[in-house]
Amino acid sequence: MLLLDYQNVLIESLLKDRFAGGNPVSIDQVVSDFDGVTFHISTPESKTKILVSISVKCFPELVKYGAQAVLEREYGPYIVAPESGYDFSVQVDLESLPEDQEARDDLIRRISLLKRNAMAAPFEQAFDEFHHLQEEASKYTSESAPQGVKEGGEVRAIHYREEEAIFIKASHDRVTVIFSTIFREETDRIFGKVFLQEFVDARRRAIQNAPQVLFHNEPPLELQGLPGLNTSGAGEIGYITFVLFPRHLTKQRREEVISHIQTFRDYFHYHIKASKAYIHSRMRRRTADFLQVLRRARPETEERERRTASGRTFKVQS
Repeated sequence: MLLLDYQNVLIESLLKDRFAGGNPVSIDQVVSDFDGVTFHISTPESKTKILVSISVKCFPELVKYGAQAVLEREYGPYIVAPESGYDFSVQVDLESLPEDQEARDDLIRRISLLKRNAMAAPFEQAFDEFHHLQEEASKYTSESAPQGVKEGGEVRAIHYREEEAIFIKASHDRVTVIFSTIFREETDRIFGKVFLQEFVDARRRAIQNAPQVLFHNEPPLELQGLPGLNTSGAGEIGYITFVLFPRHLTKQRREEVISHIQTFRDYFHYHIKASKAYIHSRMRRRTADFLQVLRRARPETEERERRTASGRTFKVQS
């Protein structure tokens, strides 16, 4: 299956082209990304100063969970006041780029990961809370642990799409990530169940270290009683749960885990649509083959002239 890129490929290719040298040119491009995210790449002040701005529907929620600190850590000296109509902006001056090519490539990579880094904040916060709860739980037995340690931390909700959200909850022994997703058609739900069953079977057969994957039509226990939970389209909404265990939450693996799990919703629905398109193309091809067979089997109408004993002629069709 195809793995989607974590970075925005258009921003990455544009910056590579501009960082390579040549005469600076004016830029004014709006780039759409998954989940309704919009980028604006422009040169409002001069051709050598590239401004990259991002608009995210759930940016206030991300700020609540520490996005500003994460963005300052990643883009510190390049941060400028947000462009009007956007949530966050960085500006790069082509005349003061790092001398080292490796540092330039790293800057391109970080700017193209602007959406990923903004969305990473609640995951990082939940992972840090997991380590804190794990340390607290180690001081008690399972019976004597305080209620707060047993129940885990708060549920962080990120309403990144109109009717869909990501819910993240840290406990002392795991971090649970729940995607609520809309299935507009019954066939999408069927395809989704097939894909998710493959995740379960793969973990059972060969990849025991993979996270546990669960699917529910009703909100799972972690979301019971959560205010603002969308249940209006109960027949269309599915809940996909990933259970991340301590081996997935180490300092060495957390960056990769965050990148992977962020793209799950796009990856999931992309492959549902790709599978439907593939099946439709096969059906059209099979129909074309059947029509060709029917055309070949159609008898040719040929008129033949015959003569009677008296010398008269008449035509017959064979």
